[in-house]
Amino acid sequence: MPAPSPADVVVHVVGQVNAPGVVHLPTGSRVADAVSVAGGAAPGAVLAAVNLARVVQDGEQIVVPALGEVAPGTTGAGGAAASDADRNGADQTGAAPGGDASTLLDLNTADATDLESLPGIGPVLAQRIVDWRTEHTRFTAVDELGEVAGIGDTLLGRLRELVRV
Repeated sequence: MPAPSPADVVVHVVGQVNAPGVVHLPTGSRVADAVSVAGGAAPGAVLAAVNLARVVQDGEQIVVPALGEVAPGTTGAGGAAASDADRNGADQTGAAPGGDASTLLDLNTADATDLESLPGIGPVLAQRIVDWRTEHTRFTAVDELGEVAGIGDTLLGRLRELVRV
Protein backbone atom coordinates (compact mmCIF):
# COMPACT_ATOMS: atom_id res chain seq x y z
CA MET A 1 0.00 0.00 0.00
CA PRO A 2 1.55 3.36 -0.96
CA ALA A 3 2.36 5.88 1.76
CA PRO A 4 -0.09 8.78 1.89
CA SER A 5 1.03 12.09 0.47
CA PRO A 6 0.82 15.15 2.75
CA ALA A 7 -2.39 16.10 0.94
CA ASP A 8 -4.05 12.76 1.77
CA VAL A 9 -6.19 11.61 4.66
CA VAL A 10 -6.33 7.98 5.66
CA VAL A 11 -9.59 6.50 6.94
CA HIS A 12 -10.77 3.02 7.86
CA VAL A 13 -14.07 2.07 6.24
CA VAL A 14 -15.86 -0.91 7.81
CA GLY A 15 -19.27 -2.49 7.96
CA GLN A 16 -21.59 -2.91 5.00
CA VAL A 17 -19.24 -1.93 2.18
CA ASN A 18 -18.00 -4.18 -0.60
CA ALA A 19 -14.28 -3.74 0.12
CA PRO A 20 -13.78 -2.71 3.76
CA GLY A 21 -10.37 -1.47 4.77
CA VAL A 22 -8.02 1.47 4.98
CA VAL A 23 -8.42 3.98 2.15
CA HIS A 24 -6.42 7.04 1.11
CA LEU A 25 -8.36 10.12 0.02
CA PRO A 26 -7.52 13.69 -0.88
CA THR A 27 -7.92 16.17 1.97
CA GLY A 28 -11.44 17.57 1.93
CA SER A 29 -13.04 14.31 0.79
CA ARG A 30 -16.48 13.37 2.06
CA VAL A 31 -17.77 10.19 3.69
CA ALA A 32 -19.48 9.38 0.37
CA ASP A 33 -16.04 9.38 -1.30
CA ALA A 34 -14.67 6.99 1.33
CA VAL A 35 -17.60 4.59 0.89
CA SER A 36 -17.14 4.72 -2.88
CA VAL A 37 -13.40 3.95 -2.67
CA ALA A 38 -14.28 1.05 -0.33
CA GLY A 39 -16.28 -0.54 -3.13
CA GLY A 40 -19.59 1.15 -2.46
CA ALA A 41 -22.40 0.13 -0.17
CA ALA A 42 -23.02 -3.60 0.17
CA PRO A 43 -26.53 -5.05 0.07
CA GLY A 44 -28.27 -4.35 3.35
CA ALA A 45 -26.29 -1.18 4.08
CA VAL A 46 -28.21 1.63 5.77
CA LEU A 47 -26.65 4.72 4.24
CA ALA A 48 -29.26 6.93 5.88
CA ALA A 49 -27.50 6.21 9.19
CA VAL A 50 -24.29 7.78 7.88
CA ASN A 51 -23.80 11.46 7.06
CA LEU A 52 -22.42 11.01 3.55
CA ALA A 53 -21.83 14.75 3.15
CA ARG A 54 -19.51 15.08 6.16
CA VAL A 55 -15.83 15.87 5.48
CA VAL A 56 -13.65 12.99 6.67
CA GLN A 57 -10.87 13.47 9.21
CA ASP A 58 -7.49 11.78 9.01
CA GLY A 59 -7.36 8.62 11.11
CA GLU A 60 -11.08 8.17 11.63
CA GLN A 61 -13.12 5.00 11.22
CA ILE A 62 -16.32 5.15 9.18
CA VAL A 63 -18.90 2.50 9.98
CA VAL A 64 -21.66 1.72 7.49
CA PRO A 65 -24.25 -0.24 9.50
CA ALA A 66 -26.52 -2.99 8.28
CA LEU A 67 -30.28 -2.94 8.69
CA GLY A 68 -30.99 -3.50 12.39
CA GLU A 69 -27.54 -2.37 13.50
CA VAL A 70 -26.70 0.97 15.02
CA ALA A 71 -23.46 2.66 14.07
CA PRO A 72 -20.99 2.98 16.98
CA GLY A 73 -21.25 6.34 18.68
CA THR A 74 -24.96 6.75 17.98
CA THR A 75 -26.01 5.34 21.32
CA GLY A 76 -24.68 7.39 24.17
CA ALA A 77 -24.15 6.14 27.67
CA GLY A 78 -27.79 6.91 28.43
CA GLY A 79 -29.45 7.47 31.74
CA ALA A 80 -27.63 10.69 32.59
CA ALA A 81 -30.03 12.92 34.45
CA ALA A 82 -27.60 15.69 35.36
CA SER A 83 -28.54 19.05 33.94
CA ASP A 84 -25.20 20.63 34.84
CA ALA A 85 -22.69 19.88 32.09
CA ASP A 86 -19.84 19.91 34.60
CA ARG A 87 -21.38 17.00 36.55
CA ASN A 88 -21.32 14.66 33.56
CA GLY A 89 -17.84 15.70 32.43
CA ALA A 90 -18.96 17.48 29.27
CA ASP A 91 -17.18 20.69 28.34
CA GLN A 92 -18.96 23.89 27.38
CA THR A 93 -19.35 22.77 23.76
CA GLY A 94 -21.22 19.68 24.89
CA ALA A 95 -18.44 17.39 23.72
CA ALA A 96 -17.80 14.33 25.82
CA PRO A 97 -14.39 14.20 27.47
CA GLY A 98 -11.84 13.39 24.79
CA GLY A 99 -14.50 13.75 22.09
CA ASP A 100 -13.60 15.33 18.78
CA ALA A 101 -15.87 18.35 18.29
CA SER A 102 -15.43 18.10 14.51
CA THR A 103 -17.36 14.80 14.45
CA LEU A 104 -20.24 16.07 16.59
CA LEU A 105 -23.46 17.35 15.04
CA ASP A 106 -23.77 21.13 15.42
CA LEU A 107 -27.21 21.98 16.78
CA ASN A 108 -27.07 25.45 15.25
CA THR A 109 -26.41 24.33 11.67
CA ALA A 110 -28.09 20.91 11.47
CA ASP A 111 -31.30 20.64 9.49
CA ALA A 112 -34.16 18.29 10.37
CA THR A 113 -32.71 15.49 8.21
CA ASP A 114 -29.34 15.74 10.00
CA LEU A 115 -31.07 15.67 13.38
CA GLU A 116 -33.00 12.52 12.42
CA SER A 117 -29.66 10.68 12.21
CA LEU A 118 -29.43 10.94 16.00
CA PRO A 119 -30.78 8.06 18.13
CA GLY A 120 -34.26 8.71 19.44
CA ILE A 121 -34.90 11.63 17.08
CA GLY A 122 -37.61 11.13 14.47
CA PRO A 123 -39.10 13.63 12.03
CA VAL A 124 -41.46 15.25 14.55
CA LEU A 125 -38.81 15.73 17.24
CA ALA A 126 -36.28 16.93 14.67
CA GLN A 127 -38.74 19.61 13.54
CA ARG A 128 -39.36 20.63 17.17
CA ILE A 129 -35.60 21.11 17.62
CA VAL A 130 -35.41 23.26 14.47
CA ASP A 131 -38.47 25.24 15.63
CA TRP A 132 -36.93 25.81 19.09
CA ARG A 133 -33.70 27.03 17.48
CA THR A 134 -35.64 29.39 15.19
CA GLU A 135 -37.67 30.76 18.09
CA HIS A 136 -34.60 31.29 20.33
CA THR A 137 -32.19 32.35 17.52
CA ARG A 138 -29.63 29.65 18.42
CA PHE A 139 -28.60 27.05 20.98
CA THR A 140 -26.04 28.41 23.44
CA ALA A 141 -25.63 25.12 25.35
CA VAL A 142 -26.33 21.48 24.55
CA ASP A 143 -28.47 21.21 27.70
CA GLU A 144 -31.00 23.59 26.11
CA LEU A 145 -32.19 20.53 24.15
CA GLY A 146 -33.97 19.62 27.37
CA GLU A 147 -36.32 22.56 26.76
CA VAL A 148 -37.63 20.93 23.57
CA ALA A 149 -40.91 19.09 24.15
CA GLY A 150 -40.26 15.35 23.97
CA ILE A 151 -36.62 15.41 25.08
CA GLY A 152 -36.32 14.11 28.62
CA ASP A 153 -33.29 13.53 30.82
CA THR A 154 -32.48 10.08 29.41
CA LEU A 155 -32.55 11.15 25.77
CA LEU A 156 -30.65 14.34 26.60
CA GLY A 157 -28.00 12.23 28.32
CA ARG A 158 -27.52 10.16 25.17
CA LEU A 159 -27.44 13.21 22.89
CA ARG A 160 -24.84 15.12 24.93
CA GLU A 161 -22.08 12.91 23.51
CA LEU A 162 -23.24 13.36 19.92
CA VAL A 163 -23.97 17.07 19.51
CA ARG A 164 -22.34 20.45 20.05
CA VAL A 165 -23.18 24.14 19.81
